[in-house]
Amino acid sequence: MKKLMTFAIMVTFLATSAFTLNKNTTVAVDADIVDLAVQTEFLSTLVAAVKAGDLVDVLKGDGPFTVFAPTNAAFAKLPAGTVENLLKPENKAQLVAVLTYHVVPGKVYSKDLKNGMKAKTAQGSEVTITLKDGKAMVNNATVTTADIEASNGVVHVIDTVILPSM
Repeated sequence: MKKLMTFAIMVTFLATSAFTLNKNTTVAVDADIVDLAVQTEFLSTLVAAVKAGDLVDVLKGDGPFTVFAPTNAAFAKLPAGTVENLLKPENKAQLVAVLTYHVVPGKVYSKDLKNGMKAKTAQGSEVTITLKDGKAMVNNATVTTADIEASNGVVHVIDTVILPSM
C-alpha cells in the first residue's frame, strides 16, 4: 500500500508539472498595439489621442515597438483641460511629441530592464527606468501591467502620463 501511495504521488507530481505554465514561452498574437488598445476600455483616452495625432498607421506598422501606455486615470491626473487642449488640431505637434515620448523602438520586456537604464524614445528624448521594491518605473510613472504581447511589439501599462521637456 505504501508503494502504491508513493507511486500515485509521483504520477500526480509528474502530471501537474508537465502542464505548468512556461513563462519563457512566446505566445503568437494577432492583434497589433493599436488593436489591443482599442479593445481595452481603460486605454480609451490613449486611443483617442493616437487617433488625433494621426499615429494609428505608425503604431499599426511593423515595429517592433515598446509602448508605455497611460491609462484613462493617468490622463485624468493631468491638470484640468490639458487633454482637451492637446487634442485640438492646432496642438497636434505637441500631442505627437507627448505620445511618441511613450514609445521606444524595439521590444523591451520587463526582464530586460535594469535600474538606472536610459531608453531613447521615438520622440528623441530619453526616459529613465528605475527598479524599486519589485516595481518598475519609467520616469515618474509606475508600470502597473508589464509585457502585454502584440504582433508588432510589447505594451507596458503605466499609471502616469510621462511628459518630455518642451
